[in-house]
Amino acid sequence: MSKKSEGAGGSTTLITTMATTGGLLLLRKGLAAAWHKVTGKVPPTDLTDPKVTLPEAVAWGVATGIIVETARFFIVRATMKRPADESAKS
Repeated sequence: MSKKSEGAGGSTTLITTMATTGGLLLLRKGLAAAWHKVTGKVPPTDLTDPKVTLPEAVAWGVATGIIVETARFFIVRATMKRPADESAKS
């Protein structure tokens, strides 16, 4: 593998990681705010709390899992597509 392609791959990986981390942190905050608005409670993040019910924990897990993984998919696809488009122009 040439140095040029190694450097481009490392840069793309770093950009993807940073975009994913930042995007998912913001998304989790938004999900927590939406959960609080809908249920009137804070999200069930402390599973040792006796006030957290099983349906509540499962609903939070499913909601965050689906939304976070879907967002991560689109963030990774968007950041990985960008360098390929730029290299096609050269």
